[in-house]
Amino acid sequence: MDKKEVTARVMQKLAYKLFIDDERTPPNNTWTVVRSYEEAIKKIKEKGSPDFISFDHDLGLGKTGDDFAKWLIDQHLDGNIQFKNNFKFKVHSANPVGKENITKRLNNFLKHIRG
Repeated sequence: MDKKEVTARVMQKLAYKLFIDDERTPPNNTWTVVRSYEEAIKKIKEKGSPDFISFDHDLGLGKTGDDFAKWLIDQHLDGNIQFKNNFKFKVHSANPVGKENITKRLNNFLKHIRG
């Protein structure tokens, strides 16, 4: 195993919670906060897969929380990241359609990979 693989495995094991929202603040200071799709991707690349993600759907004028959920799934399928066995999420978005889309997408994918 080369240095890059070792680093990736160590980062994968670090526990953290990701809060993605362009406006709201998390309920306490235990969250890693990102404000955009791009920031969320950067944080995943830096820290690996989180244990928990709290999603907003509408992230300003750019891509959405659902776009980020799609990116996460694609990264897993491509072997770039691995969802942790204990991974959980919630969608705190006020957008009911966006909330449903993210929830269904991730629940279906997690059901598929967990059996």
